Amino acid sequence: MYTNPPIYSAPLRFWVHFVYTALMRASERAYKTLREDIVEWRLLPGTVLAEVEQSERLGLSRTPLREALGRLSAEGLTQTAPGRGVVVSDISLEDVDELFELREILECRAAALAAQRGEVSVFAALYTELSDAPFLLGAADPARHSYYALVGRLDEAIDAAIANSYLAQAMRSLRVHLVRVRRLAANDDGRLTAAAAEHAAIAEAIAEGNPRLAEAATTVHLHRSLSHIKATHQPH
Repeated sequence: MYTNPPIYSAPLRFWVHFVYTALMRASERAYKTLREDIVEWRLLPGTVLAEVEQSERLGLSRTPLREALGRLSAEGLTQTAPGRGVVVSDISLEDVDELFELREILECRAAALAAQRGEVSVFAALYTELSDAPFLLGAADPARHSYYALVGRLDEAIDAAIANSYLAQAMRSLRVHLVRVRRLAANDDGRLTAAAAEHAAIAEAIAEGNPRLAEAATTVHLHRSLSHIKATHQPH
């Protein structure tokens, strides 16, 4: 015998929506907090992310925490270890090699596309700022927040210029791991000054509308960055 499907009352629909929204907000907050803690090495590779402990630390229930851990696993920031549960993923020199192989493919192509499609004024202004980056490195900012924010603006400008959402998303996903990689190398003001000049060269080539030069400047920067990481690798 056919029966009509249940029709939820308006108050019930409201509460279902309210609970769902609250869970999603809690999951997003847990995801962002754990992601930042992992990327910034506050949670070291191999750290066990026990549900009870993390739920108490973050002040939320285990359901949104599981959602957050699932997203982190999909990004490769966590993994399941037999007998231990969910742990922060390790990052080795072998991982670094693989990341830089992918980085070269993506970033060199992106730089070339940006040189073809980007606004000259945007990259000319970034070139000027990056040329003055040594002054940022000399400021009282041991964490180099101002410098890395400037480099981040170059990344964002390239993402916007290439007009390719799939390529831009792939690079954004990769950058999460590259921030972790940065912590493997020793702090070196000389290397950061050289890197600033390399970023300036990339911005200049894009501003000039020269795809080959933009690609070459990116290749030089990536090879030097990888060499520095390998030469000064500090195991955690």
